[in-house]
Amino acid sequence: MKPSTLQLRRRDALRFLSLPAVSAASGGFILSATITHAQTAPAKMPRIVSVSGATTEIVYALGAEKQLVGTDTTSLFPAAALQTPKVGYMRQLSAEGLLSLKPDAVIGTTEAGPHVVMDQIRTAGVKVELVEADHTWSEVQRKVAAVGRATSRVAQAAALQAKLDAQWAEVLAAVARKGGKRPRAIFILSHTGSPQVAGEKTAAHAMLNYAGLENALITAGSSSNFAGYRAMTPEAVVTAAPDVIITTTQGIEAVGGIEKFWQRPGLELTPAYKRRALVALDALYLIGFGPRLPQAVAELQQASLKALA
Repeated sequence: MKPSTLQLRRRDALRFLSLPAVSAASGGFILSATITHAQTAPAKMPRIVSVSGATTEIVYALGAEKQLVGTDTTSLFPAAALQTPKVGYMRQLSAEGLLSLKPDAVIGTTEAGPHVVMDQIRTAGVKVELVEADHTWSEVQRKVAAVGRATSRVAQAAALQAKLDAQWAEVLAAVARKGGKRPRAIFILSHTGSPQVAGEKTAAHAMLNYAGLENALITAGSSSNFAGYRAMTPEAVVTAAPDVIITTTQGIEAVGGIEKFWQRPGLELTPAYKRRALVALDALYLIGFGPRLPQAVAELQQASLKALA
């Protein structure tokens, strides 16, 4: 029985598709998308919610911003991050708000919470990458690696880390070259309510040390040293006798400007007041421990020396 015309056409089509591809140089042709589509179709990239300003910066630094479906309220840089859907403050998150964005992964630091909310997100099948905040360069490295894993951009993260490591080594060397006696400084946090000063185990304390400054509220080997933040008192400020005051631009704005800031009780009796030695930098930039940390340390050192000149 002879095959029908339709059967012949199907057979010829199948024979055509089974031919090997040949190069244009040999006078032939190249078969393309119809055969290889299943192999070349781009994989679905993970949807990311970042609940840390630092990890959000890293997402943008890796060119993964299109994967970002939500951020917390500390994610203020770059400016484009302000336009992303917000899930609230990183310490006061809700599982419902996060899960409504259908993320594949949530990234941030161990400061994110409450813990019960993070557990609910994990139970829902969402990957959670939380980096311990210990205010070291290793923290930045862990953040870059975590974002690289969460966004499926491990190679790009490794390249970024190599670049940042070089910058960090250069900054530390520059600070070390300055040498000499370290200026005494205090860090004042005053975004809302009563002002607080930074003690040990804070990002601010670490930044003072990295920039070649001495935390005037901390004495080596003293039993009166404190960790974290505590209320700023006039007596403590006068006793500390700082050469320079470090704060945030947000703190200056909250109190109503630089002149208002200097009116805080106790400051008028410090060496810093006599010189009006004050350095104010953006909070995320100064104490966020993100990819701009090398620049922040360099700027803090330079601005402090200028204020003391």
